[in-house]
Amino acid sequence: MARPGGRRVVNMGIITNGNDSSTSGRDSGAPAGDAETQEWVARRASSFGAVATDYDEHRPGYPSEAVAWALAPVSARRGGGPLDVLDLAAGTGKLTREALALGHRVTAVEPDAGMLDALRERLPQATALSGAAERIPLADASVDAVVVGQAIHWFDQERALPEIARVLRPGGVLATLSNADDDRVGWIAGLGEISPSQVSFLGWENKPRRAIEPHPAFSAPVEADFPHVMVRTAETLTATAATHSHLLVMEPAQRAAATARILDYLKSRPETASGEFELHLVTRVQRCEHAAG
Repeated sequence: MARPGGRRVVNMGIITNGNDSSTSGRDSGAPAGDAETQEWVARRASSFGAVATDYDEHRPGYPSEAVAWALAPVSARRGGGPLDVLDLAAGTGKLTREALALGHRVTAVEPDAGMLDALRERLPQATALSGAAERIPLADASVDAVVVGQAIHWFDQERALPEIARVLRPGGVLATLSNADDDRVGWIAGLGEISPSQVSFLGWENKPRRAIEPHPAFSAPVEADFPHVMVRTAETLTATAATHSHLLVMEPAQRAAATARILDYLKSRPETASGEFELHLVTRVQRCEHAAG
């Protein structure tokens, strides 16, 4: 069993204990509670709508195996049939798409109008609603699972976790899926040294806001890692980087200089200089169960 306040880590079929270093601050590099920091975080969080088309084209999706693992406990309890799934902070529907492909009924909730419009256009079979993690526009006990793709670090978990517990049915699950660049690969590690947008796999434990915080409504989280690849070119990987909030909130000249450095680096490496190559990623899934179940 996990230590109180800890989490169990599943990696290649092995479950071990892991420390939970969650804090109440953002992954901002500045003191939690600082007004300028919170304003900067808010700017970053609201920066995606203007680039919704590029976001949908250039951001990676999630392996179907990762989504199936996230939903496995409640799927087993429900006999393997279709689930009612809430994709919370759904963006343009990267995770919604995978849940639909697995045969589930999906409600996608997203606060940004531009992202929500893109989701509605691309995935009309999903129910798309405006809302936020701290104010979910659903009835009590209305979904079997809540999934969160690349967004848990934006949540005020003190407010969001009770809301998530409210809309979950007994025995339901909360799962987060987060993509990280696999910087165990040499050229990807080098890219991280010059790119402000890289999400590091090796640096995961230094990002406590990407973890589900302990809450009495939920069991201790377990984690599993799912490696996958995304085919890119130097130009399209630079475009991927340009959809990250660190770059989106820069002044235009600063952003142009940052993307130029990324492209120059990729053109300088034999692995990425010309043609297509594989960007190695790891999707980390964190999953916990509604304690009422």
